[in-house]
Amino acid sequence: MRLLIVEDEKELCDTISKSLYESGYEVDTCYDGYEALDYILTEDYDLIVLDLNLPGMDGMDILRELRKENEETKVLILSARSQIIDKVEGLDAGANDYMEKPFHIQELEARIRSLTRRKFVQKDICLHCKDIKFDTKKREAYAKGILVPLTRKENGILEYLLLNQGRPVSQEELIEHVWDASIDSFSGSIRVHMSSLRKKFKSVLAYDPIVNKIGEGYKLVEGVS
Repeated sequence: MRLLIVEDEKELCDTISKSLYESGYEVDTCYDGYEALDYILTEDYDLIVLDLNLPGMDGMDILRELRKENEETKVLILSARSQIIDKVEGLDAGANDYMEKPFHIQELEARIRSLTRRKFVQKDICLHCKDIKFDTKKREAYAKGILVPLTRKENGILEYLLLNQGRPVSQEELIEHVWDASIDSFSGSIRVHMSSLRKKFKSVLAYDPIVNKIGEGYKLVEGVS
């Protein structure tokens, strides 16, 4: 899952980014309102953590601009503005959640997990596809109850496929949601990680749980066809 952290306090922004990266997310950061709007309108994020008091352009204006074009990307406002009127304005403008500063990073991570799962799962922190289970909090994958050790990128690919069951996911989409902005879209990185992921699960399940639909993308399957 790919996140954007918009926060003008550089030290705080970098602390949040480091913690979320260690929790398995791919994270981009920016410290300025106009720069943030450029990122938001040109890149594809699963969730944006948005401060309101920003140099250049206020976070509320950024949110309104985003919602003119995009109703899907989740937005969590993280702000020192703590008045009820501020929260109401933010939620009415299209934010999905609102947290006040100061805050605990563990709560921020829990709210992010909830928001990124909300379309698919309401309560369970684990994602399932028949014999496969992925714990979104522990970042652990299982096949038939057996722990399958995965790399960071393999975890990200599996999580995204589980969140998008029922449809093929293209290589370009994986680049947008599982890799950060530094990835070379012409590299063979995705194919290498995907091949390793499929082999690890096949060794436990005795079948390949991921099919590559030519011209469409990768898709999870529930068993041998």
